[in-house]
Amino acid sequence: MAKKIINPRLNAVGGQAVIEGVMMKHKDNYAITVRKPDDSIDVKTYKFSSIRKKSKILRLPIIRGFMNFIDMMILSYGTLNKATEMLGIVEEEEGKFEKWLKKNFGASILGFVMVIATILSLVLAAGMFILLPTAAGGLINSQIELGWSRAFVEGIVRVIILVLYLYFVSLIPDMKRVFQYHGAEHKSVFCYEAGVDMTVENSKTYKRFHPRCGTSFLFVLIIVSVVVSSFIPFTDVWLRTATKILVSPLIIGLGYEFLMYAGKHDNKLVKILTAPGLWMQRITTKEPDDKMLEVAIISLKSAMPDEFTNFTPPVSEVREAENLENTNNEETVKDSE
Repeated sequence: MAKKIINPRLNAVGGQAVIEGVMMKHKDNYAITVRKPDDSIDVKTYKFSSIRKKSKILRLPIIRGFMNFIDMMILSYGTLNKATEMLGIVEEEEGKFEKWLKKNFGASILGFVMVIATILSLVLAAGMFILLPTAAGGLINSQIELGWSRAFVEGIVRVIILVLYLYFVSLIPDMKRVFQYHGAEHKSVFCYEAGVDMTVENSKTYKRFHPRCGTSFLFVLIIVSVVVSSFIPFTDVWLRTATKILVSPLIIGLGYEFLMYAGKHDNKLVKILTAPGLWMQRITTKEPDDKMLEVAIISLKSAMPDEFTNFTPPVSEVREAENLENTNNEETVKDSE
């Protein structure tokens, strides 16, 4: 039987929606493209250095998944920061506190706030998606002996929390446009993977639900965590929670490997396991308008200069590429390979 040829464009590019724009990333390049209030488009391109390049060990299966997660977190932080600067949201006179931060730590007030916000969000996420489901499972287990099925119950609680969280976030008016840009990102990536001309009209024909989306990744992590947690023998809530946190790198690594596999295969098992994440993208993505698709396409092409050699955005839309490889790993990002 002939070996099935895998489309080389699959997993070649990934992205992220930002305020009024899209970030696209390919290998050692990523581009941030935003539409400014005056309707002009601004593009910035960067080089990055992934943590995984520091050692061959970090590129081993499962380990590379957790390293990719760290890359992705750092990229998201840096991308959101830069997008707000490109939109002119932070263009105001420095106050005394910001001057003190720059003098002592070399950080802007926005950067400082985002670091604190990131730390708090991680703590909140651990509380919502690890501690709370574990406590709920412990409460039920105190009334009914659950045994190994406790992990399944905790997984159900985790799904309920995630769905409610995403739903309430979607009610925030400003998030609708971010979710529309999220849809534009997916449509443009699908268009590229299909190998057709990267135009707004072509991109509009593709669906906005992508199997490698971060939303799908969250559901994959929940499924993997149920399997891994079923082997945790502890019933004490705090001890069980601590163990889950310790094995989180394993769960993230396994989830990453499955997501990369799912991006290149379309069998029944993949469809079943990715279905919940695709369904949830009905909340986290919305249908984009033509201007949003234009931004996403420009961002994708800007991130892939070696492939789109004839693509040159108007001069007013491009800024000089910057190499931030040695800037405290601030620009480390998710590697699509």
